Amino acid sequence: MSEEKKESTPTGRAALLARPNVLTLQPYRCARDDYDSGILLDANENALGPTSLPTNSLDPYDNGMELERYPDPYQRRVKQLLCDYRNGKTASAGGNVNNNIAPENVFCGVGSDEAIDLLIRIFCAPGHTSGVGEAIMITPPTYGMYKVCANVNDVGIQSVPLTADFDLQIPEILAAVTTQTKLLFICSPGNPTSKSIPLSDIRTLASSPLYNGLVIVDEAYIDFSSTPSSTSLVTEYDNVVVLQTLSKAFGLAGIRCGFAIGPADVIQLMNNVKAPYNVNKLTSDAANNALKNTALLEKNVREVLEQREVVGRKLEGMEFVLKVYPSDANFLLFRVKEKANEVYKMMADRGIVSRFRGRELHCSECIRVTIGTPEENNKFLDMLKIVYGEATKKSVGEEDLREDTWGFNWRAV
Repeated sequence: MSEEKKESTPTGRAALLARPNVLTLQPYRCARDDYDSGILLDANENALGPTSLPTNSLDPYDNGMELERYPDPYQRRVKQLLCDYRNGKTASAGGNVNNNIAPENVFCGVGSDEAIDLLIRIFCAPGHTSGVGEAIMITPPTYGMYKVCANVNDVGIQSVPLTADFDLQIPEILAAVTTQTKLLFICSPGNPTSKSIPLSDIRTLASSPLYNGLVIVDEAYIDFSSTPSSTSLVTEYDNVVVLQTLSKAFGLAGIRCGFAIGPADVIQLMNNVKAPYNVNKLTSDAANNALKNTALLEKNVREVLEQREVVGRKLEGMEFVLKVYPSDANFLLFRVKEKANEVYKMMADRGIVSRFRGRELHCSECIRVTIGTPEENNKFLDMLKIVYGEATKKSVGEEDLREDTWGFNWRAV
């Protein structure tokens, strides 16, 4: 039997928090739970081989990945490589090597979104629309998928906003949690805030006797931040789970590979509940190669950070930009005087696409722009100046026209 998927009932915090039907679940046993080598006639695969391969493997024909065979259900090599990298980062930051993570602390899934959905399904009883069930807590402005997954699963959503400076309101959070609050989602660095949450805040929440649920730290952008990863807390606290992804700093958004890093009992339940072969071989191969080549990752991160500094300075030099928020991510959030949504749409129509965030709390008239290549960044900045001038000039012109046509000043009405 695979060590990742066990039929014994979990103990510890997971046993206290998980839904009873999940705790008693008999996990589906796939063929590769038992054997993964030899003459494999157990999984009804097609031994004659695949009818196609990735484009770059067609000529010459290279089926080295044996795509006719199911993938490793638990992505053991990927997990070990991730642990090696994160443990190395913890050590280089002066962290406690006794807090190193191991493969049993890692769930591998289809982006971090799969992990978000699984955690809600495992730990939160549905029934919100009927006036029952359990809840998650979020700290807006934050990543929108927490609410989406909660709504899909009919789970309640509690909310304690960040301050206007995008800091956690810890006393208010601890005062708002209830016995129904099973998961507290903290996005660090935040999206759209781009601000990291200090590890001291995570420790405070994880150790508080006022909250007994899991603290979920979403670290999609952690490699762009100088704040250490919360993975160093996973073996110290039995209620901290960290979400990470290869989509951002690793530049692999197209392969959809993410991780949950947490206490072994939580990860065991995630492995029990997930689909049998949730991560495919093509994704696994790219993930393995990326985690073996972290020198390129760190080179690319340095270049992004250099460009982030350049773009931030140029935005701050524009008269119509009121604020450029400090960033720990690969994007910048900035506020213009007016017409942010119109500016965003006009630029997108001309082929330069950013993201309007003005409907988010504390983000009025804000645009979020990802740091691109130097050429892309320059085109964005040049177009921003042109379009902002057009958008604001058009607004003034329309008002002047109404005043002239009707004989009085509409702006005074």
